[in-house]
Amino acid sequence: MLLSFTTYRIILKHSFGISRSKNDWYDIVLIFLQDGKIIARGEAAPSLRYNESTAKILSVLNKGISFPEVKSDNFNEILNSVYPQLSNLKSLQAAFSMALWDWWSQKKNKPLYSLLGYKNENLPKTSFTIAIGTLGEIEKKVAEAEPYHILKVKLGTPNNDKKIIKQIRKFTDKKIRVDANEGWDFDTSIEMCNWLYYQNVEFIEQPFPAKELEKSKKLTEISPLDIYADENSRFSSDISKIKDSFNGINIKLMKCGSIEQSIKMIKAARKYKLKIMLGCMVETSVGITAAAHLASMVDKVDLDGNLLIRNDPYDGVKVVNGNIFLKNSSGLGIKLKNKDYNLL
Repeated sequence: MLLSFTTYRIILKHSFGISRSKNDWYDIVLIFLQDGKIIARGEAAPSLRYNESTAKILSVLNKGISFPEVKSDNFNEILNSVYPQLSNLKSLQAAFSMALWDWWSQKKNKPLYSLLGYKNENLPKTSFTIAIGTLGEIEKKVAEAEPYHILKVKLGTPNNDKKIIKQIRKFTDKKIRVDANEGWDFDTSIEMCNWLYYQNVEFIEQPFPAKELEKSKKLTEISPLDIYADENSRFSSDISKIKDSFNGINIKLMKCGSIEQSIKMIKAARKYKLKIMLGCMVETSVGITAAAHLASMVDKVDLDGNLLIRNDPYDGVKVVNGNIFLKNSSGLGIKLKNKDYNLL
């Protein structure tokens, strides 16, 4: 098996603002595994929020990754050999998880969802993100979101949050999911939850910094809207600790580090009767498509990272009438759009 990798700069259609940062582009790392005619792909989209970066990923990859000789159908042996070499960088682990599962399911000539025993029918509708920007941009952003039935709105700027929602409501009455990205204090959260309840809002995601778990518990007890964990729900081991502090969780491959860990999180959330959303970073169709293979197992999806960029080099999961739709092809079902991208 031959490993290669490259950095790739993804360019946002609009500046992507959240409560703690603003970006016009991100550098991600694409990895490729070649085995005969098989090309398997993975993507690492690191987040500074979790102390990860493209530079750290490249420092690991440049040292080289060794693969065990495949002597049997023991796929876990390969995963367990590769992961310890990745310096516990979860976005890089996610990239290898995607690529190895892509390779394995192509060898088995099955779509990944089928190999995992999941379905590719009646998949949830994805939300489409409107990030923090200027109020003057909102009309255009709402128009661009026309094909999608649900909006994901970034808040966490207390002086402007109501203005943002009011401006959106001038142009659409679509259901809204709010993501505060750890940007509220407790008094603001109570005021906003009670106000947003009347604005056709479905739930609030991560209102407080992750370390302020007790505030989340108090708010969940009194809020008329569901409260979802994002930064508080990174691994399956977190679920038992936060089960009484939230109504639901957001699972992201780039946070938890693998498809296998995502499945463990789904099982743990079901055990504690928590609602489950499948989310993403800003990514290409490689990462988004990999996550979409788990979509039949969750309640809600927010898989729009590839829809927010100008230069997605791959074709993968599609959105049809608001619902995500996977191809019935082996592996992840990803293809390079054209050779001009100079990628595999």
